[in-house]
Amino acid sequence: MIQSRFDPCATLLSKGLGKSIFTVIVVLMAVTSAFGQSATNSPLSELADMDITNLYNIKVTIVSPNAPETIPQTPAAVSVVSGEDIQRSGARNYPEALRLVPGMDVAQVDSSQWAVSSRGFNDVFANKLLAMQDGRSIYTPLFSGVFWDVQGTLLADIDHIEVIRGPGATIWGANAMNGVINIITKNAADTQGLLVDGGGGAEERGFAGARYGGSIDSNAFYRVYATYENHGPTTLPDGSGASNSWQLARAGFRTDWQPGDQNSFTFQGDGYAGWINQVFDEFSPADFPTYTTTNAEQMKVSGANALGRWTHTFSDTSNFKLQMYYDYTARYAANLFDEQRNTFDLDFKHEFALGTRNNVDWGLGYRITDDREGDNPTISFYTESQTINLYSAFAQDELSIIPDRLSLTVGSKFEENDYTGFDFQPGARLLWTPVEHQTFWASVSRAVRTPSRAEESVILNQAVEVGPGVFLPGTILGTNTFKNETMLAYEAGYRAQPIKNLSFDMDAYWNHYDDLRSQAPSTAGPTTFYLANNVYGNAYGCEVSATWRVLDWWRLQPSYSWLKTVLHARLVDGVSDTYSVGLDEGASPENQMMIRSSMDLPHDITFDTALRFVDKLEFPQQTPFESAVTVPDYFELDARLAWRINKNWEVAIIGQNMLHDRHAEFEPTYVHTQATEIPRSVFAQVTFEY
Repeated sequence: MIQSRFDPCATLLSKGLGKSIFTVIVVLMAVTSAFGQSATNSPLSELADMDITNLYNIKVTIVSPNAPETIPQTPAAVSVVSGEDIQRSGARNYPEALRLVPGMDVAQVDSSQWAVSSRGFNDVFANKLLAMQDGRSIYTPLFSGVFWDVQGTLLADIDHIEVIRGPGATIWGANAMNGVINIITKNAADTQGLLVDGGGGAEERGFAGARYGGSIDSNAFYRVYATYENHGPTTLPDGSGASNSWQLARAGFRTDWQPGDQNSFTFQGDGYAGWINQVFDEFSPADFPTYTTTNAEQMKVSGANALGRWTHTFSDTSNFKLQMYYDYTARYAANLFDEQRNTFDLDFKHEFALGTRNNVDWGLGYRITDDREGDNPTISFYTESQTINLYSAFAQDELSIIPDRLSLTVGSKFEENDYTGFDFQPGARLLWTPVEHQTFWASVSRAVRTPSRAEESVILNQAVEVGPGVFLPGTILGTNTFKNETMLAYEAGYRAQPIKNLSFDMDAYWNHYDDLRSQAPSTAGPTTFYLANNVYGNAYGCEVSATWRVLDWWRLQPSYSWLKTVLHARLVDGVSDTYSVGLDEGASPENQMMIRSSMDLPHDITFDTALRFVDKLEFPQQTPFESAVTVPDYFELDARLAWRINKNWEVAIIGQNMLHDRHAEFEPTYVHTQATEIPRSVFAQVTFEY
């Protein structure tokens, strides 16, 4: 295992952020320049430059929605995963695609559940990472997180995924504390014709997808698609099969119409339905002395959404976007979970130039969500249904201090919600480009996470072990006094392309958190707790990544991230919540490394691999009589070998988790499901395009 005392980022942050960053930058530039002298004289250097330059010129909208910027022009820790990256990785879902982002914490819990976060605080119910698809929020207000098991589309239709590692609250608002993800699908004009793919194997029992795109006239295009997936179970620690297989069917459409140079319209929608098998430990008052029964459930999931967007261009320096969407989701397991949720969202954003040096973005938003929650002995709520309103506005100004060299971006998000009322989330970002192909940036910002439905009104019943083999009924209660979690974030970064075939990106951060979620003792009894805001502390670390075009047919992308989380719990009635502190500190890896290799071999054969290292996780014991759990660190290897037979046909063999028969990646926390290990998976895929 990698020991943190040797971490370069620990040295960086302990000896002064600015001075250390500058020192490391100088060393890296000297090394890469010396290494690259012979490469720049090679006849392959121009070909090598194409791949990296094109990647750097991708326009990203996640920091400035109406005024897209290239990655070097973006004063934030931004990564872009292209559609080709996703295809060549062999990823079958969004979390697997997000593994490609340097510094992202992605852990598979079982066959359908994933824990996805950025810069700490990971969990199946991770609540500090905002996720969107084409600007539509896919997080649930139930716990301010994402049900990753039902998110998706035909992966071939993804144009790219933009990710901010770090706060994005100035534009996107509450819950964008530790990161923002926006999954952007292709314009319908770019998906014309027929595409069919399918395959299967050991864990991927079978999958199929089809898409057809056509045109209505010369400036109006459409596509329709459908997918089906049948996934096998993961493995129990003793090697036997778990009971968590699942099936899901999905269908959707998108239309894009551009009647002239000034207006464009998008209308799209998706729907899905499926069944997820799972084994739950459920609270049962009649089952003395453990008060727990283990039941196999089949959770039914379904949902649908529709989104419309109008973009109007006034001039080269002024445009607006008006977007609205409706989203419906439902989850039902007879003895554990029953929720239906409706969400309507209206969003307006306007960008314009103010003089020659100011570029202004501003916008307004309104969201209303209502739900119906079913009750059972394990999970219930104070009220069966609830309607929540969210009003928002933001303003951001990018000031060009020295044209093409130095700029300052300042702004704030303002929100009014039914839980905690009014709050604001300001931020300032500085971007300095001293010479071409070198960029320094720094930022300071404030972000909040608003309470979720669960924190405000949940009643979670579980058995608590109060002595060796002695259990009592225990309860965790939501409360309407739960406050916003807050974060003050400091970041700095550097990007460079010192030679034509090499670029690298590095950043360091320090986040101070306050009023984090905790459990406080209740007067109702020794095993009853209510949710409170008594945890505070810091998380700090760094991320380094590079893209190196070794040869015109071979690309390497190494990355490394280091994270340290140090939290504390305030005393409440003489008791401090060491469990919440331990869970938030231990459920994210301190060290992560990955190296991706992409080869374009003769005869239209491609070979891609991703070797990753993930540090150990430590899950604390809830009481002195329960066991703490350590998930060991691991190396794993994913690989994809594909042959493009001709312009219409491609066949591929994908291997995932190739280094071990099985390994653990995460541990169930608040909802007790089977603790499983992720097995090796090999499957084939055939794709036909016409």
